[in-house]
Amino acid sequence: MIKKIVKAFCLSVALAGLLSACSSTQKITTSVRTATEQLLITEAVMRSLPKQPDLPFPIPRGATVKLDITGISADKDVVKGIVAGWLGLHGYIVQDENASHRINIVVNSLGTELATTFFGIPPIQASLIPISLPELSLYKAENQSGYARFHFDIFELPSGRFLASSSPFLAGTFYNAYTVLLLFTFNKTDLGSVDISHR
Repeated sequence: MIKKIVKAFCLSVALAGLLSACSSTQKITTSVRTATEQLLITEAVMRSLPKQPDLPFPIPRGATVKLDITGISADKDVVKGIVAGWLGLHGYIVQDENASHRINIVVNSLGTELATTFFGIPPIQASLIPISLPELSLYKAENQSGYARFHFDIFELPSGRFLASSSPFLAGTFYNAYTVLLLFTFNKTDLGSVDISHR
């Protein structure tokens, strides 16, 4: 009886050692958002703005514009910076002093979402025996998307008179990472030539 227990224990240790050789090192970010998340958000904001400002804009070209921003997302300042560059590209002067108009950027949604599909054996951490098994993925898909939606409220200065609201600016991006049969990984994305490994 004791020999059977010893054999079973040795076999378990050997199997755990063999399987642990297939484990991979996780990359841990020290920033609030991973590099992939940052790219998804900023690219969604840039894509949402039209290349040609053909929308009815009640501010003449060359006018000085003050920007304010409102939203619950902690990343909303990136929208303000990208919008400032977009306005400058199309002939507006963005500064707080001597502004003839104020644009309040209202951020309705800004962030990323992650959906995971997994088929395999999840990581196992034993409590009685100090043995841990890594995640064994026969198939795993991590589908991450970025989304941005905001609009402009435009006011005249110094009167503060409301002039107009723009139509919503919205766009989305995606980065999908796949693992097949434990070792084979690949990704699909609309971010251009981006190769960021999750593992």
